[in-house]
Amino acid sequence: MEQKENPCPHTGVLNIIDPEYTAHPQPAYARVLANHRVAKSIAMHSPILSRYEDVVFALRHPEIFSSEMDMQVLLGTKRPMIPQQIDPPRQTRYRKILDLRFSRPRMQALEPELRRHAQQLIDGFVERGECEFDQEFAVPLPCAAFLTLMGLPQEELDLFLELKNGIIRPPVDPMDMIAATEFRMKTGERIYAYFEKAIADRRARPQDDMVTYLTTVDFDGRPLSDEEILDICYLLLLGGLDTVTATLGCSMAYLASNPEQRRKLVAKPELIPNAVEELLRWETPVSLVPRVLKQNVTIGDVELREGALVNILLGAANVDPAEFPDAMNVDFERENNRHISFGAGAHRCLGSHLARMELRAALEEWHKRIPEYQIKPGAVPNVSPGIREQLYLPLVWSA
Repeated sequence: MEQKENPCPHTGVLNIIDPEYTAHPQPAYARVLANHRVAKSIAMHSPILSRYEDVVFALRHPEIFSSEMDMQVLLGTKRPMIPQQIDPPRQTRYRKILDLRFSRPRMQALEPELRRHAQQLIDGFVERGECEFDQEFAVPLPCAAFLTLMGLPQEELDLFLELKNGIIRPPVDPMDMIAATEFRMKTGERIYAYFEKAIADRRARPQDDMVTYLTTVDFDGRPLSDEEILDICYLLLLGGLDTVTATLGCSMAYLASNPEQRRKLVAKPELIPNAVEELLRWETPVSLVPRVLKQNVTIGDVELREGALVNILLGAANVDPAEFPDAMNVDFERENNRHISFGAGAHRCLGSHLARMELRAALEEWHKRIPEYQIKPGAVPNVSPGIREQLYLPLVWSA
């Protein structure tokens, strides 16, 4: 699909909320990488780092590029989310207790049940010859695994999705920041209220789940406070119910549009783990993360000042030819794929082991049952800005 130029009308550089950019951002990434060491965007009105070297430097130096910033307007929070919005060394102490619960062996233990659930979902539509992939597969599959991990009731999934979307994609005009902030703040109150009840319940009736773990874990010789647990659960709800869904949808949209690539996976399913990594690199659904400068820093010949908000464009760094040979080619046999779709440094994604397991199992189970499929002729998929979820992805195949 040919993509038109995507300039920002204010700066002439990049418009990250343009629908064509959201659907196919790679050409815009390539243009920014070629022409701007430090870019700008219309949506954030702040500098953007896009080159792999600069992005990795920023992610690995939280003493300069800090995660400690006021995100209340965008996230509806009362306090920073833990551990994502605090920096080392305090952040490291929280990661230590959380990493234990998101270890690779623990995530692998969830795989058999996740595969059974994937098979059941496919059973529900395989004979029909079509499905709307987001709502019928990409949302329920990883969300069920996450709710199991957290110990939250599966029958309340619609409520959790409503709360998550109320923060990430409030149902208002995206340019109406006042309405969006009001909706997020009200939704945030609901999230806190829900988990306040859950914490009280687990203290009275412990279970084998994440919330109970947080109420009983030893944190530097003391228990976590209710506020600390709330700030952890708030983050886990937003991340656990959105990012894998978005990645799975973007991956399937690519495969549906590139049959020669899809057939490689069907013929050689042992390529699927590599394909997961390459599609994470190419699609990068969480393409941009913000940081605030704690001190002045010079990137190339551009001086960035202390206190400035800087956006880290992970998606562009993942197609930087200085790091990835033949970067604009999707290669399921790519070696040394050091993509940063999960970030890097102290704030590297807590759930990366879970995400990789879910994506690999989902692609394997799907392609065993439905090897040939395409986007429904005449349909126009709908991709959300920000976190790039395929909100509408109708797929068809021969039943």
